[in-house]
Amino acid sequence: MNEILSVKMKRWLHFLIGGAINTGFTYAIYLALHTVLAYQLAYFFAYILGIVFAYWFNATLVFKVRLSWKGLFTYPIVYFVQYITSACLLGSLVEIAGITESLAPLAVSIIMLPITYMMSKFLLRHKG
Repeated sequence: MNEILSVKMKRWLHFLIGGAINTGFTYAIYLALHTVLAYQLAYFFAYILGIVFAYWFNATLVFKVRLSWKGLFTYPIVYFVQYITSACLLGSLVEIAGITESLAPLAVSIIMLPITYMMSKFLLRHKG
């Protein structure tokens, strides 16, 4: 039982580390591209590269599944669902719960973390 818990904790830790690395990676790419592209284009390309990096990191280091083209093209579903859910949650926290616009995104990130983990796990284990 402790071994199973240890594996799950390692997976969570790797997922959190991957998210932090991906955030830094995506931001660095954005800053680099923004020197030659308009900010919207720079953000778009950085976001796409971030999804590819997240797929690689989560597939190989977190969930340990084989990389595949099908998995790569299915994985962005996680980000689409995450964005829609986060946007709705953000609106609810600001409009209904009265949380300030500056603090609500932090709450959304915390709430969405386990949901994003479970979606990633589901897609990578079933589609990868």
